[in-house]
Amino acid sequence: MPKSHVNYDLPTPAPDSPVSRRKLYHFSTQCATVENPSQKDQYNASSVPIYQTATFKGMNGEYDYTRSGNPTRSHLEHHLAKISSAQHAFVVSSGMAALDIIIRLLRPGDEVIAGDDLYGGTNRLLAYVKEHGGIIVHHVDTTDPTSIHPFLKPGKTAMVLLESPTNPLLKVVDLAAIARDAHQYTPDAIIVVDNTMMSPYLQRPLEHGADIVYDSGTKYLSGHHDLMAGVITCDREDLSKKIGFTINAAGNALSPFDSFLLLRGIKTLAIRMDRQQATAIRVAGYLQNLGFLVHYPGLKSHPNREVHERLANGSGAVLSFETGDKELSSRIVGSTKLWGISVSFGAVNSLISMPCVMSHASIDAKTRAERGLPEDLIRLCVGIEDPTDLIDDLEQAMLEGGALKVAEDGQLKINQKGLTHALKELEDVAASRHNDEQIKGPWLVSAPGKVILFGEHAVVHGVTAVAASVDLRCYGLTSPKKDGKLSLYLPEVDNFSYTWDISTLPWESATPVRRGQAPGPNLEQGLLDAITSKALPETLRNEKVRARSATIAFLYLYMVLADDAIRPGGDFSTRSVQPIGAGLGSSASYSTCLALSMLLLHQRLSIPTTLDRPEESQLSHQGRRAIPHSAAEEINRWAFISEKVLHGNPSGVDNSTAVYGGAIAFTRDGFGRKAGMVQIQGFKSLRFLLTDSKVSRNTKLLVEGVARLKLREPEVVNKILESIQAISEAAQRALSDPELPREKLISGLSNLIEENHRHLVSLEVSHPSLEKIRQITFNAPHNLRTKLTGAGGGGCAVTLIPDDFDNSLLEKLSKDLLDAGFKPYITSVGGAGAGILSTLNQVRPLTPPETPLNEYSLKHRFETIPREELVDWIADQGKWLYV
Repeated sequence: MPKSHVNYDLPTPAPDSPVSRRKLYHFSTQCATVENPSQKDQYNASSVPIYQTATFKGMNGEYDYTRSGNPTRSHLEHHLAKISSAQHAFVVSSGMAALDIIIRLLRPGDEVIAGDDLYGGTNRLLAYVKEHGGIIVHHVDTTDPTSIHPFLKPGKTAMVLLESPTNPLLKVVDLAAIARDAHQYTPDAIIVVDNTMMSPYLQRPLEHGADIVYDSGTKYLSGHHDLMAGVITCDREDLSKKIGFTINAAGNALSPFDSFLLLRGIKTLAIRMDRQQATAIRVAGYLQNLGFLVHYPGLKSHPNREVHERLANGSGAVLSFETGDKELSSRIVGSTKLWGISVSFGAVNSLISMPCVMSHASIDAKTRAERGLPEDLIRLCVGIEDPTDLIDDLEQAMLEGGALKVAEDGQLKINQKGLTHALKELEDVAASRHNDEQIKGPWLVSAPGKVILFGEHAVVHGVTAVAASVDLRCYGLTSPKKDGKLSLYLPEVDNFSYTWDISTLPWESATPVRRGQAPGPNLEQGLLDAITSKALPETLRNEKVRARSATIAFLYLYMVLADDAIRPGGDFSTRSVQPIGAGLGSSASYSTCLALSMLLLHQRLSIPTTLDRPEESQLSHQGRRAIPHSAAEEINRWAFISEKVLHGNPSGVDNSTAVYGGAIAFTRDGFGRKAGMVQIQGFKSLRFLLTDSKVSRNTKLLVEGVARLKLREPEVVNKILESIQAISEAAQRALSDPELPREKLISGLSNLIEENHRHLVSLEVSHPSLEKIRQITFNAPHNLRTKLTGAGGGGCAVTLIPDDFDNSLLEKLSKDLLDAGFKPYITSVGGAGAGILSTLNQVRPLTPPETPLNEYSLKHRFETIPREELVDWIADQGKWLYV
């Protein structure tokens, strides 16, 4: 018997280079660069050779029989793993062969949860195994993540089979939410995703919790419809062994020649799909402007569009639209010349089809109707032709088919006859979105604190600083009211509370920032003066009262965001688990919560969900967010305005860290280096011990002290600053290096922390309390490295905790610090940014004698719950959306 040759541990360097200084290659570069470091061609061929042989001579060689392994196929599988964020990749004879291999993981009696809008061939195979294999299949509307919950049965549910976007209605499925819930309630269930519609270029479901992903390589990966292929990728060793065994046993691995063709096609995947989806957006917009109901994730009206934007990097090149009449659709399809009539998609040539009479005809009409699949649906699969030609051809076909007519003014208009169904659906979608936008609060929001990991003080002199979010958060609750009152409550800041009559605020001094406009670079000094002199209560007249500046920022943002006609009432309360004034960015997290809350209160922010089932998404920093980038930018703009009110001339790094989370490298203007903020991609969340020295510090005096030292000893100080710059650059490289082993990362950062602190001591900004904390954390058996963060002179110290550090030792260390008069916090650094939860819209089981959640009880509990219980209580309120 021939041995099975399956590379279970495919190396996936990206780039294929050991040089850590190089940046991660972009996807299109990785597509075009076919190289396997462990499998070099003896002649250095620039194109992978075709090993068109069934057998290999010799004994104990790497290959013996092409069914079991072939060098051309090995190159292809390595390449696919690299671009799919996978450890293992397999190629077989077709996309359906790939699904067949995956289905063989099931046993009689297993249950499968699948979507109700799937490719016709998938439905055929599921129907077959249901009838002949004893498999139970549940079809549900997976666009609602909770729809799978009734069917999740531990020990029974073996697989959840998903597509997103679906074929052909382009429904968007929250892959991350379903994977999370399925893994939580049925740990043995395998999450399988058909990613053919997106390809690895636009979506990599393994990054969102999927266990297995498969593609029809016939489509976008090949791109030319000149071969049949299926691709399976996964990260789990146990699954890869089972899949590899079945492929070898069944003998349906991809042939050498087709492997060569698929490798060649993948090289142009990115450039092809860029052109295809750019044209698809134009075609979708053209059809929608005519009045057709169009299904395409790139349209603002598309349901769950924000979910798709969080999961994927683009909208794809497949769309569908409804005419309202099956015969009319048939005439349109038959009248096209440039659009080829075919059941497939993904090629360089554009295709058109009617799914219900072609690709999905195997699903009976009754089932199609139950699943909401319109008989008149036309699917368009956009190629790389000139977009003008494609639109012209489609236009002529619609004129010939009777869907369009020429009006008296010579303009093309939709022919109303037969289109009433589509127009009504379009109106329903618009009405639904309008209702979503009118959802009222209360809104519970949060934002992380921040630590400066490297570059304190030196940043003032042009050195790059590295800041990271810290999961000690500020929380804000905004409750809209209709009584004309505006209230603020700050339990952790002087226990301040006050209520204003909105009509008595100094509106004559306010110049509102209109909707769609960004705030200007300067604060409205007249408004600040008016708030200070006319709106502050007597208790805040003293400038040393901490609640004073927070109150001014609250009133300032409320007033400049208010329309002349609409000035909503509301309560705003904040709670914080951060030590305030210890250098952990408490003012920035307050400003972020304030900005987010005021934007919601004034209905100035478009949140990417109806908020009736927000899904948690603690993002890896790969550019995907639950709250989209546009909303985050708006929040950050106004958080910066609040920071200006609080501090006068902030750098912007604190509020940016509180909004975006993760880690940011920041360089100031005017020091010779390129100024700006750069998010450190791929930042790995790290465990830290933060210790509040309980010693207040004067940032202004500390900064002035370093400046005086620089004047006295410029050469010494400049040398220190250059050393700190080198430390910051080394930290950036380490934190963004995907190939650096975790233990080496932590060891390297520990050394940088020690070195950075030594330089800060030389700049005379440490404090005896900080040195005492450092000594306690360094003493045996801990041997941990600690440095100050923020301004120094007191404040807070940060200690990096290795992953394998014993928890009992950590608890003892915390006790030692407490006994020494300090306040330790065990937390993580580098997590999510700003978050939002709509508590009143959560579906929550209630047990008597509890009463349903209402605005008053939520506000009362939020404001009165002990600080040490706050985090756990908030975690119980529901699911969060995060930047």
